Amino acid sequence: MTVRSQQSAASCKYPKICNAGRRGASARYVRLVGGSVYVWVAAAGGEPREAAHGLLLELAGTLVGRPRLSHDEAGRPEIAGLAVSVAYSGRLVAVAAAYGGPVGVDLEEIRGREVTGLAERWFGVRELEWMRQQDDELVAFLQLWTAKEAVGKALGVGLRGAGLRREMPLGGGEVEPGLVVTHLSLPGAVLAVAAPVGVGVSPTLDPACVRG
Repeated sequence: MTVRSQQSAASCKYPKICNAGRRGASARYVRLVGGSVYVWVAAAGGEPREAAHGLLLELAGTLVGRPRLSHDEAGRPEIAGLAVSVAYSGRLVAVAAAYGGPVGVDLEEIRGREVTGLAERWFGVRELEWMRQQDDELVAFLQLWTAKEAVGKALGVGLRGAGLRREMPLGGGEVEPGLVVTHLSLPGAVLAVAAPVGVGVSPTLDPACVRG
């Protein structure tokens, strides 16, 4: 599975946080044998949910013909022929799509907040120890939190059923059942993608968008 993070074509009506060029341009990705997960990020504007749905349709339009967005009984987005996921925070929206799934994406902005209580309530011992050992505890907390959210979305259960207590790979990696969590660096935000584990996983990063 290849997780490709890029911004959509120049014709996109939603402002992007960085310009990686048109579809196919070298952007940020993690290569995992077996397919591709495309991840697009944009400014949320005044209506984050509407912006996320519009961006998802734009992304889907580069992968299938005449995509139509619907929602299942639980409110999860659906587009025929694709596995999709959306996330939005105060200022940003992120969408993910792939021909094969499941796929989950989550996004959190890096801003000052008290997270110790949440971490002690929901994180396991290994997760807490790892978080406290990192140079930036807030970013480490957000990596674990977004990973839990992304995996819950990929499994179709969200955070129900003790989802917040589901142990995550520290810093990203394989997590049961059969998913891998990948973190993508964004200016001022943490983003996690959950997708199926590929055969012969070979991760590589090329953060061209972040550098440029």
